[in-house]
Amino acid sequence: MSDRQIDIESDDTEIIEAFRNGSQNAFNILIRKYQKKIYWIVRKMVVDHDDADDITQEVFIKLHSSLSEFRGESKFFTYLYKIAMNYSLNHLNRKKRENMRSADISTVEIESDEKPFDTVIDEQERTKLLEEAIRSLPDQQRAVFNMRYYDDMSYEEISKLLERSVGGMKANYFHAVRNIQKFLSNCKRKELLEGS
Repeated sequence: MSDRQIDIESDDTEIIEAFRNGSQNAFNILIRKYQKKIYWIVRKMVVDHDDADDITQEVFIKLHSSLSEFRGESKFFTYLYKIAMNYSLNHLNRKKRENMRSADISTVEIESDEKPFDTVIDEQERTKLLEEAIRSLPDQQRAVFNMRYYDDMSYEEISKLLERSVGGMKANYFHAVRNIQKFLSNCKRKELLEGS
């Protein structure tokens, strides 16, 4: 298949085959097709825009050098997702002790026995606290929470990507939700104490 016959709508296997046959345009098509998706997967993990941008570039550099090894045993996007998640987790391990800058994260509704949180603080403050709660999670809990909650992945898919047991992934998600609830509840108590 020549460069002229493939485009962003082409099947991934056709694009990959064209790349393996020497087409640099095919790789550029893969970048255009998946760059934004990968950026947002990484961004949910590392929060900071500049870090997410750098890691996204690293993911595609890695993809360029490893694409010939892709055997098609899983969907191409699953393969790419796994590279992105590994790079994100490696980055978090390196930056574990550093403070990370704030970023916009959409508000997540977590079920809780507590009264509505927005009765104590405004929506902007709530979003900021939720962002801090997610950042405070251990790396693996954060990864599982993001994949399950934001990307709507099944525990089986998460298990394959992280090469861990399904039961372990369920436990990680359960603990992540509990830790987020506890973080928000502690902030609420602190706010109430300071206000009285």
